[in-house]
Amino acid sequence: MKVLPGTSLSPAVKIGLTVIALAAATGVAFAAWVENGAGILMTMAETGLSWCF
Repeated sequence: MKVLPGTSLSPAVKIGLTVIALAAATGVAFAAWVENGAGILMTMAETGLSWCF
């Protein structure tokens, strides 16, 4: 099967790649929070900004 120039990915593939990218970003953010969450909370409490959470 020939692929015509200018033909892009199907919408289902684009949605799938977007979902995978968002899942990866969410996983990285969660891992960073697990790693540094206590330090972030203590720093915010020390500066009086813990009410923002």
